[in-house]
Amino acid sequence: MYYISAASTISHQPTFRNVGFSASIEPLQESSALLSPDYKGFIDAGLLRRMSKILRMSVACAKDCIGQAKIEQPDGIIIGTGLGCLLDTEKFLNNVITIEGLLPPTAFIQSTHNTMAGQISLSIGNHGYNMTHTQNTISFENALVDAMLLLDENEGNILVGAADEAIDFLTNISENLHLNIANPITSGASFFMLSSNRNEESVAGIKDSRAIGLVKDITSEINDFLRENELSAAELDLVLVSDVHRHDSDGVLSLIQNLGIDKSKCVDYLTYSGIYPTTSAFAVHLAVDRMKADKSLRNVLVCNTLIQSNLGLTLLQSIEA
Repeated sequence: MYYISAASTISHQPTFRNVGFSASIEPLQESSALLSPDYKGFIDAGLLRRMSKILRMSVACAKDCIGQAKIEQPDGIIIGTGLGCLLDTEKFLNNVITIEGLLPPTAFIQSTHNTMAGQISLSIGNHGYNMTHTQNTISFENALVDAMLLLDENEGNILVGAADEAIDFLTNISENLHLNIANPITSGASFFMLSSNRNEESVAGIKDSRAIGLVKDITSEINDFLRENELSAAELDLVLVSDVHRHDSDGVLSLIQNLGIDKSKCVDYLTYSGIYPTTSAFAVHLAVDRMKADKSLRNVLVCNTLIQSNLGLTLLQSIEA
């Protein structure tokens, strides 16, 4: 078991520094906006002006997690991101097209996927393990697996998170390709402090996480995952799923229910988070918040099928005796 001692999310819901948010969130509307905190409490004003939205979210959530966990420094920083710093990438590409001669380097430097992990490290003066995973929609699960491997090597506290941002270009692509997705494209960042030892700050546990590519049979993979963790589908108290095309009778929610899981136990978390590649990190925080409020939730499965050829599975368990 790996213990979560802190969780922090900036999203289109009132999640940041709001314990119990899961009881009051509402399904997103097309007009829903990102609920950003006052970043000046986390980031120096001089740096803040030069940071894009995704960097601001990541640094603020990371510092919030460190404060909640009551530690000075994490022993590692691991981030998953599907598309990275899109705003700075777009800005750099526009500079290439519009500027003659030498280009300003800032947009290029901040356009790389590992900018978030590096910026967090610089802002807190951390010199430990620093890694970014970018494997499309299962980037967060790969980051979790990396964190768990580090903890197995007796590293103390690992900061693991995920972040992605939306730009207008993504919406244009989805419309032009007629993707017919049921939820808006959004932005979000979620960070967690993980430890192999339970302490006074621990709020929930991660039993296992897995990232599987080129999936052919989702139900078979889920059954295998549960069996390896000595659980049956009937023992799951809550299943958070990502049903992108929820009006499709052959959708993921239907497949999950084929496992014998009661429909009342299944929640489509995209309804609350919107769509971005690492939205499963939002789902993990949602699960933690619900488990903290409802002690009857002992086993919670986050099933990430944002792209059906990729499958991310994260099993959370209550730490209550």
